[in-house]
Amino acid sequence: MIPVFFAYFALMSMAAAVLTVALRNPVHCGLALLALLLHVSGLFVLLNAEFLWAVQVVVYAGAILVLYLFVLMLLNLKTEERYFHSTYLYFVVPTLLGSLYVLALLFKSPYGGAKGDAPARAVLQEGDTYAIGMKMFSEYLLQFEIVGIFLLGAIIGAIVLAKTPKPLEDMRGKN
Repeated sequence: MIPVFFAYFALMSMAAAVLTVALRNPVHCGLALLALLLHVSGLFVLLNAEFLWAVQVVVYAGAILVLYLFVLMLLNLKTEERYFHSTYLYFVVPTLLGSLYVLALLFKSPYGGAKGDAPARAVLQEGDTYAIGMKMFSEYLLQFEIVGIFLLGAIIGAIVLAKTPKPLEDMRGKN
């Protein structure tokens, strides 16, 4: 049953990724990106990585996508509505056929993936969230704090951009 779910999540992820790039309407691209992120989180569930599943759903499908849509609304793009053209089928059909071929090769692959430094029995006993937390807050604490500082800078930059009184085009034209 797991190969069926893997095939579903993989094919839908590839289709959503193509639609994210191919669609012209930014809101439709955002919805396709949401579908992509949720299907990738399904792949994490199949890998027994519940922590990564939760991070994928909460951080990426939740916060990042809301930030993306907020920026779209802040920019107030007034473009004409363009729809999915038949010329995209020349790109979509070969991409999907190639993806099916790669998926078939993956099912026949004798390699299961790289092994970690902790045995699977120890990770299952303690839990993957505990193992990730111990690794992150012991060996990678400095990098974790640096990422926090970068995110703080991004938040401050977003606040400054949101509070800018006039667009740059209006300021250049009134000199």
